[in-house]
Amino acid sequence: MEQRKEIAVEKFKKGYNCCQAVACTYCESFGVKEEDVFRMTEGFGSGMGGLKDTCGAVTGMFLTLSLANSAGDMTQPKLTKMDTYAKFQAAAAKFKEKHPSIYCRDLLTDKGQQPVHCCIRCVEDAAEIVDEFLKDM
Repeated sequence: MEQRKEIAVEKFKKGYNCCQAVACTYCESFGVKEEDVFRMTEGFGSGMGGLKDTCGAVTGMFLTLSLANSAGDMTQPKLTKMDTYAKFQAAAAKFKEKHPSIYCRDLLTDKGQQPVHCCIRCVEDAAEIVDEFLKDM
């Protein structure tokens, strides 16, 4: 899978929220329609609906890793769960190597109309981390 951070940033600049920008960049690779992911993630921007909690780009990164890693076996719901959790923790650690936190309130350093530069960096870095993980999966 080619590197997609530029696509994610393009979507963000087009008006997608940070979660949508990351998750929608990858969804069709996993058999999920972009329109469905766009709708499901609408409230996850600005740190979970404007609450400034977990960064939307990080949430989009997590959602994508879940799509990539889950066995999707509803008869054995624990089959890949712990491995997916471990991937989330590793991805969060990689994100924190580039940023001080995974929380929007700590990351939102620019003010004003979207797209702000600090959010673009988060979208770009989250997508880059997804690309790294997908190479190893």
